[in-house]
Amino acid sequence: MNDIIDVIEEVKKMVSPHIGLWDEPWQVLITGILSARTKDETTDRASLRLFCRFPNSRELSRADEKIVESIIKPVGFYRQKAKNIIEASRMIVEDFNGKVPETIDELLRIPGVGRKVANIVISNAFNEHGLAVDTHVFRIFNRIGIVKAKKPEEMEIKLKSKIPHERWNEINSYFVEFGKNVCKPLNPKCEICLLNKKCEYFRRKVK
Repeated sequence: MNDIIDVIEEVKKMVSPHIGLWDEPWQVLITGILSARTKDETTDRASLRLFCRFPNSRELSRADEKIVESIIKPVGFYRQKAKNIIEASRMIVEDFNGKVPETIDELLRIPGVGRKVANIVISNAFNEHGLAVDTHVFRIFNRIGIVKAKKPEEMEIKLKSKIPHERWNEINSYFVEFGKNVCKPLNPKCEICLLNKKCEYFRRKVK
């Protein structure tokens, strides 16, 4: 199992992907900004409260920052994120003619959007090929040893060069759940992992 496709297939046997609540591009974008360093459950509840109060980009672009803060709390860094999502909504309305941009470069102009969020928007909102590297994806591939990188951006480039583009969308959705439930940051469940025989981390651990 030294092939990266085999690794993907084994991970898919162990977990089911997290399905986001939203598929409308603006909602996917805002939820992505809220999700940084925040649990999915907390993000989902905050986004539901937010979109009930502000159902579109125009209304959120005009929102009072303190009200937005109170709605999205307790997401991590909620004060900065309140600023970011209001400004992001303003940019959608004024700079992008009311539509979420469909390219990585344009998405990266929006405050609070890094490559991970941009790739999530590309894949989840527009069903295009995006490969989002979050902390779980970065950790897991480095641990297994099949692909190694010092930075998430480097990992994204390397994974895209090794994985067929039609499978890019699988990486974040499956490997995040794998990272939360099996290959955890602390005390990973190596004994039940189907990849342990081919994993550098497990081999070091056993020794």
